[in-house]
Amino acid sequence: MRWSDEGRSSDLEDRRSGSPGGFGLPHIGIGGAILLLVLSLVFHRNFFALLSGGSLSTDSTQTRPVNDATEEPEVHFVSFVLDDTQRTWTQMFQQQGRSYRHAKLVLFRHAVDSACGMAQSATGPFYCPDDEKVYIDLSFYDELKRRFGAPGDFAQAYVLAHEIGHHVQKLLGIETQVQRAMATHPGERNELSVRLELQADCLAGVWGHSTAQRNILEAGDVNEALRAASAVGDDRLQRMATGQVSPDSFTHGSSEQRAHWFQQGFQSGNIEACDTFSR
Repeated sequence: MRWSDEGRSSDLEDRRSGSPGGFGLPHIGIGGAILLLVLSLVFHRNFFALLSGGSLSTDSTQTRPVNDATEEPEVHFVSFVLDDTQRTWTQMFQQQGRSYRHAKLVLFRHAVDSACGMAQSATGPFYCPDDEKVYIDLSFYDELKRRFGAPGDFAQAYVLAHEIGHHVQKLLGIETQVQRAMATHPGERNELSVRLELQADCLAGVWGHSTAQRNILEAGDVNEALRAASAVGDDRLQRMATGQVSPDSFTHGSSEQRAHWFQQGFQSGNIEACDTFSR
């Protein structure tokens, strides 16, 4: 990806020096124990340490110093992607007579306290609609490359563009509508979650289309994004964790679905092509 180093984004919030600690879960049932076991198997980390109030590290033998200078190029890269996606959505909203409100990107290490609650880095990047912020531990990109086999800068860009896609859904009122539908029809919660996530993949593809139009893509970039989308499909993650796949428990969509919807947005370049709720 041909990106220009513009330093740190004004929408970046660096909390990597924070130390919120663990969740401190005193009592769990069998279901909770199974969940911790699955997470431990998937991410190769001891999630049972949370029961004693411990925190998780991406590397138990080495802790990166606060504001590690070696991470600064990656900070500048995510800043570029953040600013570029938001400039793109600002223009697209203006074309529709809408106003785009910027999201913030929060960098953290190990654990973070958001308006949506506490989260560990092992949960992966996420968007919190309550404070309109995207949260990411940069170590996730190492996981994406090493454990999930999805290297490349455009793979990383896809991850952030997907989370900004959730912000677009919030601004368009889609996220609120889905939350209401989930409350009204709890039995459809997983299906609605899948459709919401696939739409965010498609919206990431819409931004990807704009990068192609501006000729800042390089050979292989689209394949990097498709590989990343496939790498985090529910079926692949479940197979890695348990050796089995349970489609009824999907919350983000299969590898095939995620790659398909990113490509749908990439090829079309418009929001209307991302209606995952009527297909």
